[in-house]
Amino acid sequence: MNHIQEARILLVDDNPDILEMLNNMLSRRGFRSVQTASDCNQARKLFSDFQPELVILDIMLPDGDGFSLMRDFRLCSDAPVLFLSAKDEDNDRLLGLGLGADDYITKPFLPDELILRLTAVLKRTYFSAFHKEAADPSLILGNRTVFLESGIVQTGKTEISLTAKELSLLKKLYENRGNIVTFDALSDAVWGENYYGYENTLMVHIRRLREKIEESPSHPVWLLTVRGLGYRLAKGTDCRS
Repeated sequence: MNHIQEARILLVDDNPDILEMLNNMLSRRGFRSVQTASDCNQARKLFSDFQPELVILDIMLPDGDGFSLMRDFRLCSDAPVLFLSAKDEDNDRLLGLGLGADDYITKPFLPDELILRLTAVLKRTYFSAFHKEAADPSLILGNRTVFLESGIVQTGKTEISLTAKELSLLKKLYENRGNIVTFDALSDAVWGENYYGYENTLMVHIRRLREKIEESPSHPVWLLTVRGLGYRLAKGTDCRS
């Protein structure tokens, strides 16, 4: 992939009007490789054949739900997922993000907002990974090395990809390592100025980030909680260029 618009995108929604609208919208913005599915069975086959680099996924589908479908996708791929749903409930948003989704957008939505959020995910996950420079700075956390440009966590010969939001959180914490970063500052770094209502989902992302960078996530030594204030990245971390 040499350009963002070359990303393979899979759209999954049981509403044909929404599928057509999304397909046309992406086409107008220069995205040239888009496939659509209207149910879980069709989505699974397309996912295997098409191997998308990003999925936009509805929750309510005629033969299942988007949460179960995402679990199936995660068995064979780390492709970023954006949930696009009419369900604007905190529990659904937390469940989707807890499963590892990169974003959760509710209907109705602004087309420009969807494009911005989709493009941000592609840039900060797959696109940066494909164009990783030789001098990708690395953050040393015990036996783990985090490459801060490509968002890769390396442990021995094993590599794990951070999501766009996990990488944004870690970069913000590293910029202020040794100091407390408030809940508001972290939320603003990930969701921008209109972060209100995302406070609870921040904890979900922090938990998933710990699962990737900590040897024992339930007893963290690097990403520390400062009760009532925010989080702190231990000052003993090292960064190499």
